[in-house]
Amino acid sequence: MTRVTATYEIESPAGIARGAEAIAGEQSTGTFGNVPLETDALRARHGARIEELTVTGTSDRPALPCRTTGDSYERGVARISWPIENFGTQLPTLLATVAGNLFELADLSAVRLTDLDLPKVFAATNPGPQFGARGTKQAIGGHDGPLIGTIIKPCVGLTPEATAELVREMAEAGIDFIKDDELQANGPHNPLAARVAAVQRVLNDHEDKTGRRVIYAYNITDEIDQMWRNLDLLAEHGAFCPMVCVNAVGLSGLRAVRERSPFMIHGHRAGWGLYSRSPDIGISFQVWQKLWRLAGADHLHVNGLASKFTEEDRIVASSARSVQAPVFTDGGPEYVAMPVYSSAQTIWQIAPAQAVLGNDDFIYCAGGGIQGHPDGPGAGVTALRQAADAARDGIPVDRYADTHRALRVAMETYKRPILGEIPLD
Repeated sequence: MTRVTATYEIESPAGIARGAEAIAGEQSTGTFGNVPLETDALRARHGARIEELTVTGTSDRPALPCRTTGDSYERGVARISWPIENFGTQLPTLLATVAGNLFELADLSAVRLTDLDLPKVFAATNPGPQFGARGTKQAIGGHDGPLIGTIIKPCVGLTPEATAELVREMAEAGIDFIKDDELQANGPHNPLAARVAAVQRVLNDHEDKTGRRVIYAYNITDEIDQMWRNLDLLAEHGAFCPMVCVNAVGLSGLRAVRERSPFMIHGHRAGWGLYSRSPDIGISFQVWQKLWRLAGADHLHVNGLASKFTEEDRIVASSARSVQAPVFTDGGPEYVAMPVYSSAQTIWQIAPAQAVLGNDDFIYCAGGGIQGHPDGPGAGVTALRQAADAARDGIPVDRYADTHRALRVAMETYKRPILGEIPLD
């Protein structure tokens, strides 16, 4: 029988074997006591199964508040599997199974879902990315190198007209990609309909004059029926990239957009720290990105190297790679998406960002790293392209800057960040 396997880092005062048994029972056939209809045959067919246990250490105190106590708290890794017959290939119930009530179990003083092995049968009912990196680049007429992008700043407060003027400046500077901030969707001061109309007038005119197509990711995050109407609005004005805050709308909301959308879907993970910041509870990006890709996201944010956020650079690197890795453990479509680096990014981080992936199939978003260039935003875009070219050709950025003014000025303007350890294999 086909099975789904989840990997957890757990801690338990009763030992990790008991902790894993608690997860397996709670998340399949068991309850707090025996019930007549939970027969041996039913458990054999539908029960979760502990596949592997590895003890990694002990502590004299619990990592999290826990009603069950003990003299020591054993920590380790548990791999637990479920028959796919329990939930089929629908993502919401899969999520409720591998990441449901188990986070509340008193037998666990820590529990974190770190990986999820999915069979290719999920491809039968889950569409995956419609564009990915290749389709995204083709949509703007083909593209060499990473997409250089920026974010509308300030995050909120601009009128549709002011937004359009900033877009005009960025488009004329040679930008590839612009996105709404996650805080700006359909607020009264900047309604989505007015913003789309104003911005697309600028971008459509820019394309007519130059032949260059710029991607603008409009934040359509809302109730499902309104997001569908927002897709119609984008189509009416010639826009082709909705942005969705994936944690806010959930898997069903993202899937609903994918089912109605002929466009690439830009997935923003606003709220990510809720799942990632603690080593003792949560869900890893390796798990979430698989589910978001299955539901249809073409682009996924992964933070940036040496960014303003708390994630270590090795975690950012792992997240970026995971978006380009196959979803399934047994073949099937790869459903490759496009990682999006952002947050305090400048010319200094683009070479390591490229080295992490070994390719240019990513979006590199910089706000101040473009708009703060002393020679203007055009030079800011040029400097980032020059830094990307240096990375592609294996030339140190400081040596490349000797013959490229925009890059040299950017190096003098932006302080070189201290990068953490980034394993490249």
